[in-house]
Amino acid sequence: MSGHSTPDRPFSRLLLHQYLLLLKKYPILTKSITSGILSGLGNVLSQIMERRGKGPNTVKSLSFGGPVRFGVFGLVFTGPLSHYFYHYLDKLIPSNVPYSQIKRLLLDRLIFAPAFLALFFVVISLLEGKNLKALKDKMQTGYWTALKMNWKVWTIFQYININYVPAQFRVLFANLVALFWYAYLASNRR
Repeated sequence: MSGHSTPDRPFSRLLLHQYLLLLKKYPILTKSITSGILSGLGNVLSQIMERRGKGPNTVKSLSFGGPVRFGVFGLVFTGPLSHYFYHYLDKLIPSNVPYSQIKRLLLDRLIFAPAFLALFFVVISLLEGKNLKALKDKMQTGYWTALKMNWKVWTIFQYININYVPAQFRVLFANLVALFWYAYLASNRR
C-alpha cells in the first residue's frame, strides 16, 4: 500500500503511523521537533486568547517572535530534557519499587519541575534579549506564581504520564498538556 491516505487508511492513521516510525527511528529528534512545534503553538494560542480578551474591535497582528522563542525552547530544551528525564526516571525508580508512583511524582514535582521552570525563565529571557536585572526581576515577580500554578495544573497530568502512559509517548503527552501550559506562561511573561 502506498503512503497516501485512502478510505481504508485515513490521513490521521497515516500521520500516526509516520509519527510512530519516526519515534522509533529518531526518538530524540522526533520528540524535540514535536516539542518545538507544540511550544510555538502554545505561544500563538496565548496571543489569540489575549486578543480575544481585549474585545472584537482590537486589531493586533500576531507576533512572530514569541512563537519562535517558545519553539526554540521546545526544540532545544523541552524535547531532549524530557526524553532523558523520563528515561532515567524509569531506571532510577522502577515500577516494582514500593511506592514507586509517589516517589516518581515527588521527584518530578519537587526537583525536575522547579529546575525546568527556572530554565524556561532564563532561556526565554535570554532569547528576548533581556539583561540580568530584568531576569532577576521576572524571577522574583513571576517564578513562584508560575511554580505554584505548575503544581496545581501539572500534578495530576504528570501522575498519569509517569505512571500510566507508555514511555515512548510521555513527551508527546506532556507536550499536549504543555500546549495550554505554554499559553499560560506566555501570558504570564507580560
